Amino acid sequence: MALTNVFLKNATPKGKPYKVFDGEGLYIEIRPNGGKWWRLKYRYGGKEKRISLGTYPEISLKQARSERAKAKDLLARGVDPSEDRKLSEKVESGENSFERVAREWFSKFSPKWSDGYANKLLTRLEKDLFPWIGATDIADITPPELLKVLRRIEARGALEKAHRARNDCSRIFRYAIATGRAERDAAADLKGAIAPKVTRHHPTITDPVEIGKLMRAIDSFEGSFVVRCALQLLPILFVRTGELRHAEWSDFNLNEQLWCIPPEKMKMREKHIVPLPHQAVSILEELHALTGCHDLVFPGARSTSRPISENTINAALRRLGYEKGEMVGHGFRSMASTRLNESGLWHADVIERQLAHGERNSVRASYNYAQHLEERKQMMQWWADYLDKLRSGAEVVPIRQKNTNTRG
Repeated sequence: MALTNVFLKNATPKGKPYKVFDGEGLYIEIRPNGGKWWRLKYRYGGKEKRISLGTYPEISLKQARSERAKAKDLLARGVDPSEDRKLSEKVESGENSFERVAREWFSKFSPKWSDGYANKLLTRLEKDLFPWIGATDIADITPPELLKVLRRIEARGALEKAHRARNDCSRIFRYAIATGRAERDAAADLKGAIAPKVTRHHPTITDPVEIGKLMRAIDSFEGSFVVRCALQLLPILFVRTGELRHAEWSDFNLNEQLWCIPPEKMKMREKHIVPLPHQAVSILEELHALTGCHDLVFPGARSTSRPISENTINAALRRLGYEKGEMVGHGFRSMASTRLNESGLWHADVIERQLAHGERNSVRASYNYAQHLEERKQMMQWWADYLDKLRSGAEVVPIRQKNTNTRG
């Protein structure tokens, strides 16, 4: 027998809860304290399930029947009304908002990143993305909506930041897809939609004669012995200045002439091997007498537990007479890359691997840290010998040449 409004209004409680059915699984449960709760009983996946529809009179008979009809429609489409409700509650609570998903993604992966990188990325999210799309359900964000946000960054002239923000969004969308909260990567459709960023190269010196002058200037450096050794090693090893500054003696095997940089000290968080030419080993052996009792190879002047500062190398170059527009610490990488590629003696893959330009595929990266190692050892020794020739002022002959002996 179907329920009526008169019955619902006049129904009285008893000593224990009792149910009165309206039909098709809908019923009212009347409790001893007088509370009247709507329930819907249904079967899904071969199991009996129940959901609450609220209390009477807040939810009227008409509203309860409407909810029953919605549930039947969901079941007809193969959807569990209970799971559909949970999803709706997540959306209403903001659980699937772009900001909530982005912060969850950040929390999961940021422990593997450097503090500097993590802070910059989070700042980018909080200043350039969250204010505009943070509260929007991530599954509802369309490419045009995201492009509008990125255009605001682009309009400031911050093209590189706009590209980085698009990449950040793409990673967040892919995480949302993997966790079942989105179906597509809206950022992927925006490739080419933002003006190309202007590539800024670090100031460097690539002319062989000028490289020779720089090498002689470094040898004449009269400042700290630790800084002098760092200056001497950078052109030979062409690692990033941060990798050199944070080097620890435990990372070196001077007998094997290898420097194994652990992932946490690398920009791309991938292990990297640097073959050490005999010139680099000699510098390190001499430096070991001074700093070998400490963990850090290049401890700072004020504290042996902290490395020389990130400005130390550039400041030393300024003391040698090189302005910031002429040469910087990172410029030694460009110097080596240019001259090694122009030599025609070494395969581009070997040079790129030694420069530690990150392998984006994490599976390949786990194997590639030692890729081309034997040839890289030969290349690094050749490079150190080449710098010695330039330092001594030997006649410089163009090394770009076509011959059948060219490697790779």
